[in-house]
Amino acid sequence: MNAPLDVGRFGSGKTVRRIEDPTLVAGKGQFTDDLNRPGQAHLIFVRSPHAHARIVSAEVRGAAALPGVLAAYSGADLLAAGVKPVAAAIPFPRPDGTPAASAKRYALAVDRVRYVGEAVAAVVAQSREAALAGVDAVRIAYEELPAVVDAASAVAPGAPALCNAAPDNIASEMRHGDAAATAAAFARAAHTVRLDIVNQRIAPSPIEPRVVLAEIDAGGKLVVTLSSQMPTAVRDGVAACLPNLTAAQVRVRVGDVGGGFGMKTGIYPEDIVVAHAARSLRRPVKWCGQRYEEFCASVHGRDVVSHAELALDAQGKVLALRVRSLASVGGYATATGVLIPLLVGPWVSTSIYHIPTIFLHLTAVMSNTTPIGAYRGAGRPEAIYLIERLLDAAAREMRLDPAEIRRRNMIQPAQMPYTNPMAQVYDCGEFEKILDQGLALADWNGFAARRARSEQRGKLRGRGIATFLEWTGGNVLAENVTVNVLADGFIELTSATQAMGQGIATSYAQLAVDVFQVPIERIRVLQGDTDRATGFGSAGSRSLFTGGGAVHVASKRTVEHAKQLAGDALEASASDIEYRAGRFNVIGTDLGIGLFDLAATQETARITMDGTATAGAPSWPNACHICEVEVDPDTGDVEVVAYASVNDIGRVISPQIVRGQVEGGAVQGIGQALCEQVVYDKDSGQLLSASFMDYALPRADVFRGFKTQFDTSVPCRTNVLGAKGVG
Repeated sequence: MNAPLDVGRFGSGKTVRRIEDPTLVAGKGQFTDDLNRPGQAHLIFVRSPHAHARIVSAEVRGAAALPGVLAAYSGADLLAAGVKPVAAAIPFPRPDGTPAASAKRYALAVDRVRYVGEAVAAVVAQSREAALAGVDAVRIAYEELPAVVDAASAVAPGAPALCNAAPDNIASEMRHGDAAATAAAFARAAHTVRLDIVNQRIAPSPIEPRVVLAEIDAGGKLVVTLSSQMPTAVRDGVAACLPNLTAAQVRVRVGDVGGGFGMKTGIYPEDIVVAHAARSLRRPVKWCGQRYEEFCASVHGRDVVSHAELALDAQGKVLALRVRSLASVGGYATATGVLIPLLVGPWVSTSIYHIPTIFLHLTAVMSNTTPIGAYRGAGRPEAIYLIERLLDAAAREMRLDPAEIRRRNMIQPAQMPYTNPMAQVYDCGEFEKILDQGLALADWNGFAARRARSEQRGKLRGRGIATFLEWTGGNVLAENVTVNVLADGFIELTSATQAMGQGIATSYAQLAVDVFQVPIERIRVLQGDTDRATGFGSAGSRSLFTGGGAVHVASKRTVEHAKQLAGDALEASASDIEYRAGRFNVIGTDLGIGLFDLAATQETARITMDGTATAGAPSWPNACHICEVEVDPDTGDVEVVAYASVNDIGRVISPQIVRGQVEGGAVQGIGQALCEQVVYDKDSGQLLSASFMDYALPRADVFRGFKTQFDTSVPCRTNVLGAKGVG
């Protein structure tokens, strides 16, 4: 370690082998369901078969009396034990100005169920088989009520109401922009286009279902291990819902996570029930969600219907955007479920285009469906879809090339920093340059020849273009990283952001290599333990440019602090100490000490330093994506035959990882476009797409590969790395 080392191939901007992969590829990952404790009990939920019903009675004593059953709970039992409802602090009012409305969401339903799959009872037993037998012995009597499963029907006169505070089923509503100015712009417009657009409900479908293991440790602390993107939020949520419990008495741990996509953010009712059972029984309790439970009880995404309008002048310049949307937020309105369609999506409603006037009328509506939550992009894809579809419609109306109408409306670099009509400030962006590169990469002008060749083979060929940006949540909260340089030759980085398959540990390690100049194998990244780090977690594409910024800050502070320690050890001034490749030297001499040797001289055998980073504002990654498909006119079969994208995400830390993020995101978008949809029976509210037999995910054979490029010439100006979010 004392010899100069070329670590350039490990640092940021380089493609390296992901440090997460060896254990995962070898089957040695530690997912929550891999963990089994001595004396562990198994919990299984009884779920509502009805979309809407009054609970007449919930009898669990028969289950509790069965051999091997340790406990059985109804909603009333938990309420009597002091378990509180899940909090839903929704900051947006109803149309009449009264506070946002939603029924109380209990850990187990009390009095009424509001969607198929809502948990109404739980059985805990010594074995899974005994728990299943207990579930069969639970007796729930229901009085079925009329159900409504879509937003438009839910707000229609006479629709069944989901809660007394909202007889019209409107949870909350927001209006953005200037209605009068927008109407005036439409009145003087040379061209107007109008579309009714559906962003259908979809299921996030991570490969790993939710799993929760709760236990009491030797010190009496409640330890909850689960698959989550936000350990701190789960800790705080459990403490808030269980009686006589503080956050300091709860430890949340997260191991490997087999995908999240936003679905595994925050607290779920199941987390509370498992934690309560472990506290009550004083023994480990585990629940492993089955796939049908993921479809019916884990949050869904999207589900917004919109009437969208665009006004343009004679040259195709947009004058105004007007949108009326109904967002179905499910049986219970949650803060996340409402925030996404009413505020986060609208932040990007005008995308990369100069649109001077907007009016958005957005309504969150309750329905007898699974609650809506975050799903990849969370509101931004829905909003971008509206403006891109409108521009395509305008291009057809005016007989313009779809790329040309976009070019005419793009915000120019000279306008930066640019404030959009939602008061969001874009710090930088060269959108037309990205468009030009995208058109070249996709061979835009060669499309006619490709279409002719497809026709010769009996296929129809079409193409689509999207030029867009994303808001990323860097200004939500600060992130803190702790660096520990250990005497055993390793540097540990501890962060509250959470890996979930996106390779964030590798990117963090590369940032540390930049500063410490040691091999990447010497960097260990620790996440998923609220006793070691607390913070917002991973959502909103924020992990790298906030958490990564904290890695950079903490690493630099550690080296500077260690220079002081090295000066003391070498009897020299810190200003005379230089650091290179894991070693401190007195300038101009051969007197020095290794970084890890220096750590060994400390009383704790380590050098510890914290670093915090808060982005000054969101980042605005942007791109040009162009897709071509072939359609078999006889069968309707659609095949994606070309997909080209040029992406500006600022500084790229780990090229292979960001390529996977961009292409994976494209695949998920294509999945929504071509095959994914959650479907409920309109009369009964039954979920008709509760398995992969009925819910179609995109498959690898749908694609012929991607052309993916990155333009790194426009770094973000609001964080220390110059990086823009890419999740």
